[in-house]
Amino acid sequence: MSKSNLIVVNPISGDINKTPIVDTIQRTIFECKEEISIFYTTGKKDADTIKNILDTSPVDRVITVGGDGTISMVGKLLMNRNISLGIIPAGSANGLAVNFGIPELVEHQLEIALSDSIMDIDVLFLNGHFSLHIADLGLNAELIRNYDRASTRGKLGYFLQSIPTLIQSNFPFEFKIESMGEVFQATGALLAIANASKFGTGATINPVGKMNDGIVEILIFKNLNLIEIAKTAQENPDLSPDFVKIITTNKATITTEKEISFQIDGEYMGEVKKVELELIPRCLKIAVPPSFLESSTP
Repeated sequence: MSKSNLIVVNPISGDINKTPIVDTIQRTIFECKEEISIFYTTGKKDADTIKNILDTSPVDRVITVGGDGTISMVGKLLMNRNISLGIIPAGSANGLAVNFGIPELVEHQLEIALSDSIMDIDVLFLNGHFSLHIADLGLNAELIRNYDRASTRGKLGYFLQSIPTLIQSNFPFEFKIESMGEVFQATGALLAIANASKFGTGATINPVGKMNDGIVEILIFKNLNLIEIAKTAQENPDLSPDFVKIITTNKATITTEKEISFQIDGEYMGEVKKVELELIPRCLKIAVPPSFLESSTP
């Protein structure tokens, strides 16, 4: 039986022209003799419209053409549905695609998105907000805030904001983590809540992280040790416990005495003093490279 594919395109993400990408998707799916419908986001009630399509039409796959924000919007709608999510990364950082090892060529990306190499992944809710990737409090969230206010996009934009962020930041920060009946006090430059292992830059901050193991790592980076930071460029860095403290959990409350910058999956959320964390296990189907699927057995 022919499968039905819904393509969700964010036309403005990453300042990338989506027309050649959509043309390739249409041509490939037509060649596979599968059905296709295309929805372009407008920023106005997109989630409501997509949910209505999912509720009223037969859809076997949803493929996003956009960044992490587009993936998160669609992913939340696909929770606990027997519909796979394919990723054509076309945003500024594409952190989730970096974690999965999605290749650069659209043809190869589409091959994965249309495949049966499907992983059931965990999702997070942070103060009620949906998250798939990495959220954090502190220095990196401040960087994302400054990036959002600047005019230069892409990785160059992040680089240009890195030094001003370091100069202006009031780190270290004080964190209190309540989890599994225990209370932890920690001081650091940032606290990351990591369902995945890598930032969109490719830096591996959570080497033990798996997205389908029913747990999430809270990582407190105690300082800006340049040697340890350089290690994150490796695939499986051996990070010193003097550099990062790791707390493993599936539910936690994180508080700070002062308001602190907070980001989720690359989206700046403002300043907060409290984050409630809850993990929902293996409730979203995502198409991933076979090699990633093989390496991710819990």
